Amino acid sequence: MPKIEVKLGDITKERVETIVNAANTSLLGGGGVDGAIHRAAGPELLKECRAIGGCKTGQAEITHGFNLPAKYVIHTVGPIWHGGTRGEDALLADCYKNSLKLAKEHGIKTLAFPAISTGAYRFPIDRASRIARLTTQDFLSKNPEIEKVTFVCFSREVYEGYL
Repeated sequence: MPKIEVKLGDITKERVETIVNAANTSLLGGGGVDGAIHRAAGPELLKECRAIGGCKTGQAEITHGFNLPAKYVIHTVGPIWHGGTRGEDALLADCYKNSLKLAKEHGIKTLAFPAISTGAYRFPIDRASRIARLTTQDFLSKNPEIEKVTFVCFSREVYEGYL
C-alpha cells in the first residue's frame, strides 16, 4: 500500500481515522472545506471548537469527528498568500508538520488532507502542493507508524497540481 495518495473528491466522505480541516483562526467554521466539514460533522463540532478558543496560523488542534466517517478532525490554519514575502511557505509547511505530529501523538495511522490555503487564501497551487508533498514525505520517512496520507483535492485544477 502506498504511503501517499492523491485523489479528486470530497474530504468529508473519506474513510480514514482523521481528516484535516483547512480552518480559520476562530475554528468556528467558514467557507470552502471548513464549512463543508462543520456541516457534515454537525453542531457538536462547533461546540467542541468553541471550547478550544481558536488556533494560530501554522498550528493544529484536534477534535472528534462526530457525524463524519473519520473519528477525528485535525484543524490547521493555513497562511493567506501575500506574494510569498511574509513567511507563507514556512507557515504552510508548519500546517502539515503540526497536523502530522498531532496525528502521531494520538496514534492515528491514516489521515486525509485538503489543499490547505489554495482556495480563499489564494496560495499558488503548484507551490502549495510541492510544500505539502515534501513536508509530508519528510515526516513519513521519520515516522513509519503513520501508514497512509491522502491528499483529497476539491477540483480538477488542484488535483492536477498535486499530481
